[in-house]
Amino acid sequence: MKELLLIRHAKSNWNNMLMDDFDRPLNERGNSDAPRMAKILSGKGIHVDAIISSTANRAFTTANYFAKELGIKKINIMGFDKLYHAPSHVYYDIIDELDDVFKTVAIFAHNPGITDFVNSLSSATIDNMPTCGIFAVRIQIKTWSEFREAEKNFWFFESPKMQL
Repeated sequence: MKELLLIRHAKSNWNNMLMDDFDRPLNERGNSDAPRMAKILSGKGIHVDAIISSTANRAFTTANYFAKELGIKKINIMGFDKLYHAPSHVYYDIIDELDDVFKTVAIFAHNPGITDFVNSLSSATIDNMPTCGIFAVRIQIKTWSEFREAEKNFWFFESPKMQL
């Protein structure tokens, strides 16, 4: 069995409208939500084997908060430029190439692609993946290359507003 966690980056800072979107940092709420959500994930006793992230600043920073809480070294976060505003097929392509030693993988990315991808996975759907939301599925497969065609079973959903 494999487990996939899809996590949208935490809330970003829009104070500098001249800043390139790719480079935007997290805002104050994002910097508090990310470690809080990482603790919630850690509290579930889930062992994440690999973290994959968009290389955009806000996504990679969110991934770093989770890595720190989950005891994963920053150097072990795999960055993919193509996850920046990626359509669903990019997620499938990345998952196809995952090392089969990984049982549980977390992917950090952006809307609207992450919402579209999440809604393609199971009968559980969401209108809009919230910032720092976590959507998780379990898949009865032995290799990640089987993911695309396999049945995905909704596991859980968490968001910062659910925890208030």
